Amino acid sequence: MNILEFTGLTCLISLAAGFLGSLTGLGGGVVIVPVLTLLFGVDIHYAIGASLVSVIATSSGAAAAYVREGWSNIRAGMFLEIATCLGALAGAFLATILPVRAIAIVFGLVLIWSAWSAARARRLKEKEQPPPERIAGFLRMDGSYPTAEGVRHYRVHNVPGGFLVMLVAGGLSGLLGIGSGALKVIAMDRVMRLPFKVSTATSNFMIGVTAAASAGIYLSRGYIDPGLAMPVMLGVLGGSLAGARLLGGSRTDVLRWVFGAVVVALGLEMLYSGIRGTL
Repeated sequence: MNILEFTGLTCLISLAAGFLGSLTGLGGGVVIVPVLTLLFGVDIHYAIGASLVSVIATSSGAAAAYVREGWSNIRAGMFLEIATCLGALAGAFLATILPVRAIAIVFGLVLIWSAWSAARARRLKEKEQPPPERIAGFLRMDGSYPTAEGVRHYRVHNVPGGFLVMLVAGGLSGLLGIGSGALKVIAMDRVMRLPFKVSTATSNFMIGVTAAASAGIYLSRGYIDPGLAMPVMLGVLGGSLAGARLLGGSRTDVLRWVFGAVVVALGLEMLYSGIRGTL
């Protein structure tokens, strides 16, 4: 195909990826990297570089809408960004020295595990909620979000556990260029017990900062190609803005299953290609 067809297809796929990433907190990169490498034969390092740029665009597009509408927990997000940025710098350094085959296998395993974990809905009754946590109270992380019945309040739990998971999430972001939105949603939803939609919105708020921390290393190594990054960024940005408008009326269980189905399919294909060494 010629460059015009490649750019058009890349932009359309990025539009769909941004839409899905905005609704699930993935950040779009979880779809962009496998598609560029498996379907278009793009070197995985350049695909990761373009994905990081798109992740920044997703965060800029969707996060503003979520913050304005009261979905994002800004205090929790800013505190957890300390861990994700440290991890992102370490992960980006590893990505420049590890072989492509190893990165692809890690990518596949992470996607499959993330899909399985996020698809398991957490069903906690109010009486099962643990008591308030001192760290969350000191940092004033407890918040609220809008619902059809009015504003609903929630408490944040297990801040140290969430911080450790975010450190790993940042490392995977720098290594794989996926924004680590999948692991961030799991950390906030399952470890810190934030509502799923709040976790999704806060993840979108955080992923841009995490991606920016590692994008500089890829840029210095020449792995960010403007001709590839531009259509990816524009497509993801448009999709993320559309997805942000639909989050409030969407069903949480549907979001989980869509998240799981897409990610596990891409993870299996990425794992297969990495084991065979066909990337």
